[in-house]
Amino acid sequence: MFLSVATTHRPATDLGFLLHKHPDRLHETELAFGKAWLFYPEATEERCEAALLLDVDPIGLVRGKGQAEGLLDQYVNDRPYAASSFLSVALNKMLRTAMTGISKERQELAESALPLEAVVTPLPMHGGEALVRDLFEPLGWTADLAPVENVGDGAGKWRYGHLKLTGTGRLSGLLNHLYVLIPVLDDAKHYWVGEAEIDKLLSKGEGWLENHPAKDLIVRRYLRNRGALARIALERLAPETAGQSLSPEVKDAPEEALEVPIRLNDLRMDAVVEAIRATGGAVIADLGCGEGKLLYRLVRERWVHKLFGLDPAMRELEWAAKRLKLNEFGGPPEGRVTLLHGSLTYRDSRWAEADVAVLVEVIEHLDDDRLPLIERIVFGETAPRSVIVTTPNAEYNALFPKLAPGNFRHPDHRFEWSRTQFEAWADKIGKIYGYAAAFSGIGAVDAVLGAPTQMAVFTR
Repeated sequence: MFLSVATTHRPATDLGFLLHKHPDRLHETELAFGKAWLFYPEATEERCEAALLLDVDPIGLVRGKGQAEGLLDQYVNDRPYAASSFLSVALNKMLRTAMTGISKERQELAESALPLEAVVTPLPMHGGEALVRDLFEPLGWTADLAPVENVGDGAGKWRYGHLKLTGTGRLSGLLNHLYVLIPVLDDAKHYWVGEAEIDKLLSKGEGWLENHPAKDLIVRRYLRNRGALARIALERLAPETAGQSLSPEVKDAPEEALEVPIRLNDLRMDAVVEAIRATGGAVIADLGCGEGKLLYRLVRERWVHKLFGLDPAMRELEWAAKRLKLNEFGGPPEGRVTLLHGSLTYRDSRWAEADVAVLVEVIEHLDDDRLPLIERIVFGETAPRSVIVTTPNAEYNALFPKLAPGNFRHPDHRFEWSRTQFEAWADKIGKIYGYAAAFSGIGAVDAVLGAPTQMAVFTR
């Protein structure tokens, strides 16, 4: 995949100062997924062009760094060749300082509007030619497109295009526009998208994204259509939109969509981390770890020596591994985090050394006939020193305006307990397995209905 930036500003070779890359050199950098080079096909007083060439390692993608799903898709896909988030990462790695608008030798020029031209090819066009123009033209760039490949469906749609942008503006602005909008047109990303990605988007979109007419679409696609993240990003861009609904294209998990206005997931994670800390435990098992949100929080705590994450869904564990950067540069040291594919309905000695077991919003997904089995495995046979359980408070459901009376927060919930029911269950656990429970609420407390989430900390 190829991206180039050129200028006819005189002297054009000042582009090298703005990019912090000398025109007489070939610049090379290693990436986790391949190698990138930056070079100057042309460097004269009249015109100077810098080209970024990215060579993605397709074998590296097959080994788990890409998003292909099936066995055939691992080998037959456009990931190594078409412009995507791979190119954005390479752009940021190679030209990070230029993207900030800082130039030690030519700061005045870095802050000036210059005649610029950019070429991206091959560019995925998920949304067609009209979307490309809708994204770039409001930013002051003229978009010239030529097809690279025709779908052949008779409708004249292109799968890939050769994009040439021309206009006058700051170089840093153009680079940031490309960084954000290339993955938007690809409508995919090769890496895990979590809360930290919101900060990247708002940083690269500062000064232009908040007023862009396609702001909602850009935010949604950049954050991989994760509705909760998109809402948070849009609220930070425009606080007056808080509470407004997004397009139906955004597919939230029902419970996530319901609870996001009160940021309950963040509050829940905070409360659970503090509860674990208070137990004094250093080896923690997150039972039903899902995408690894709690593990991600705990791995940054120095008092945590070892973490286990258990989940029956392999796809969730794959996402957790990406989030935690397991076996990658910058990830936790080997052996500190272990992800386990398994079920709570079977005794599992792999996490038996944990002194704290955590079940965050897990028990309500269990059928009545399975709950006693899990009680025996967790509290009876494995019997860690402390067990922390959170579950929805059914009484609080009356305060969710979009939740019909009698409905659960998530269609997969088998039950949702009142505070009295939860305390009765915990009392039964104590009598059978020898644990004492301390109760607390998570989230804003209603004087009558309590907090949205209830938590019990069991101590053996």
